[in-house]
Amino acid sequence: MSKITYNICVLIVTYGDRWLLLKQILNRVISLEEVTSIIVVDNASAYSVDAHCRELQDHRIHVITNADNKGSAGGYKVGMECFINQTDADFLWLLDDDNLPHTEALQQLLSAWENNSNILKQDQQALFSLRLDRKQHLNIARGENANRYYRVPNSFMGFNVFQIPVNQYYKFRDKFRKNRPLKALAVMPYVPYGGLFLHRQLMQKIGYPDERFFLYADDSEYTYRITQAGGAIWLVSSSQIEDIDRSYGVTYVTKPWRSIFLDQWSFRSYYQVRNSIFFNSNTAVTNPLIYQLNKSLYLFGQRIISILTAKQKNYTKFLKAVHDGLAGNLGLVNTEEL
Repeated sequence: MSKITYNICVLIVTYGDRWLLLKQILNRVISLEEVTSIIVVDNASAYSVDAHCRELQDHRIHVITNADNKGSAGGYKVGMECFINQTDADFLWLLDDDNLPHTEALQQLLSAWENNSNILKQDQQALFSLRLDRKQHLNIARGENANRYYRVPNSFMGFNVFQIPVNQYYKFRDKFRKNRPLKALAVMPYVPYGGLFLHRQLMQKIGYPDERFFLYADDSEYTYRITQAGGAIWLVSSSQIEDIDRSYGVTYVTKPWRSIFLDQWSFRSYYQVRNSIFFNSNTAVTNPLIYQLNKSLYLFGQRIISILTAKQKNYTKFLKAVHDGLAGNLGLVNTEEL
């Protein structure tokens, strides 16, 4: 049987001063023969992304320059529109500007697509590369139920008083549990942009990211549309990505009676809290009374921590993000007020 060939478009969104990261990603995807086009969205970077990309002398690279930072939602939307309207590629592979794919990552995605064509329909299914720095993704790839981490019913900012005994059991069990082998495929309810692999027919079906989110949870809302439409997202454990830069909050060391939101409040925190609450309150609430109980307990705990750590001002900002999320007040905000 002859090998099936596909045209693959890679979409990368970048910002700030991250050429040293972006260059590594570009050099990797340039080396992949299946990649026929590369779209780089420049979200108002501090340098000329276009000029630096031209130095790589690869005709497949097309740079879109945004005068303003449109966030991840706006950046990926612009790139997706370019993919649909200006390329004839079959598939789109989304990568963050610090997602370094292993050399066989794309080929593993294509193999998974071909080997499971009986369950992978072009307009219903998407694939996702394994992000090795995401512990939850690794656990799911080893057979853990994704519902342990995603869309936990009636939780508020990840807190559910009735899940505490269950979570303690999991922590105790995991201490003595040997790492299990990775499964070939595992189902995810939603995923980040970086690592998502989908056919243009599916994108035409679910549309583009919601720019009102701007930053954070926009990827969750976007990819959850696949699940809501009756499709599925398959984590392909053999297609692996290394994150060569640490995400916001990764280096924060959790301590008793401390809060990352109060300790490291910024405009990023606002969007993360607001958007996460909006998304989860609209997708994971099955019992409003339990949800309200968890919300009250969580906010009371944050208030006590703010008093103990003298972070009352940040707590007030945190409350605004909470209220905006519950009210659905999305869109850009004045960062000076955050």
